[in-house]
Amino acid sequence: MASPPLCSFCHGRFTFSSSKTIHEDLLYLLLLSTFLGSLPNSVLGECKNPPVIFNFGDSNSDTGGLVAGLGYSINFPNGRTFFRRSTGRLSDGRLIIDFLCQSVYTTFLSPYLDSMGSTFLNGANFAIAGSSTLPKNVPFSLNIQVMQFVHFKDRSIQLVAAGDAGFRNGLYVIDIGQNDLADSFAKNLSYKEVVKKIPSVILEIKYAVEDIYAQGGRKFWVHNTGPLGCLPQKLSTVQKAPDDLDPYGCISSYNDAARVFNEALLLLCEELRYEKKDATIVYVDVYTIKYDLIANSTKYGFSSPLMACCGFGGPPYNYDVRVTCGHPGYQVCDEDSKNVSWDGIHYTEAANSIIASKILSTDYSTPRIAFDYFCN
Repeated sequence: MASPPLCSFCHGRFTFSSSKTIHEDLLYLLLLSTFLGSLPNSVLGECKNPPVIFNFGDSNSDTGGLVAGLGYSINFPNGRTFFRRSTGRLSDGRLIIDFLCQSVYTTFLSPYLDSMGSTFLNGANFAIAGSSTLPKNVPFSLNIQVMQFVHFKDRSIQLVAAGDAGFRNGLYVIDIGQNDLADSFAKNLSYKEVVKKIPSVILEIKYAVEDIYAQGGRKFWVHNTGPLGCLPQKLSTVQKAPDDLDPYGCISSYNDAARVFNEALLLLCEELRYEKKDATIVYVDVYTIKYDLIANSTKYGFSSPLMACCGFGGPPYNYDVRVTCGHPGYQVCDEDSKNVSWDGIHYTEAANSIIASKILSTDYSTPRIAFDYFCN
């Protein structure tokens, strides 16, 4: 039997879908008002016509693509805080991309690979957990995600009905690179060897932007990568020398590599901005936001910033690769606990909310363009 129709907001009008319940839609609206009410007035704006958003990335912004595409199980307690069920997100609740969508009054992005119950009127999410830029042509590398977008654009009926305007006015969000660095370190490459691979990763991101630009895209929102060396997963599995830990307990060499990547990404965005003068390309320094959250965790009300809420093993990191969150034997913190890390790799909703708020402030954006600038 079909589920009751859901009333969801899409560009200021109602559309009906059968994939969720009316209760969930009302919950979305209630918590949207709560989130927006928590933002400073300088962050809030008026967005009468939300942008159509296309997102490319990895698990940091995967809203269910891994589950939809491969049938991979992401079990409860993932999703416990906001959705009260697992939705395929690797967090206890909303991701940064979810908060960004809410800030412009649009619904959460549906995974491109999920064919059930989405009209994709507000865009599509091509991000898949585990994705990287290299090797390319391997599901679901960045260039594969872009190829999926091109296919989606060519076959789309709803958006193309008005010509290419929906795609030209769309906002293209890119958040990828963490796995390229992590995978390189996992192969026991030295710091110098990892850094040597960064230009190839940056080049793939450049190709992605150029391919999307060739399809009519002119608005880009690019996140840099976070402090890899502060993830409990890395801290618990990597043999680290005491002199490779920074004052906050993070692995310095991993974070240094992330910073080198970010500097190269910033230069790429500047280069693309110069070459494509009719495009808007915003670079967002997520690294600084996340590192500040860890270095000054007590200021934000967090405790044990390097310990996972959901995992196994207890302090100092509560991470064991043999017993990960949602799998038999896991341990999870109380729901009213305030942790930065959810499962040792990904952030909690509480942390994501603060990160999103700082992103929306424009203080970490180059150029300083607000997210709601892209409202049509």
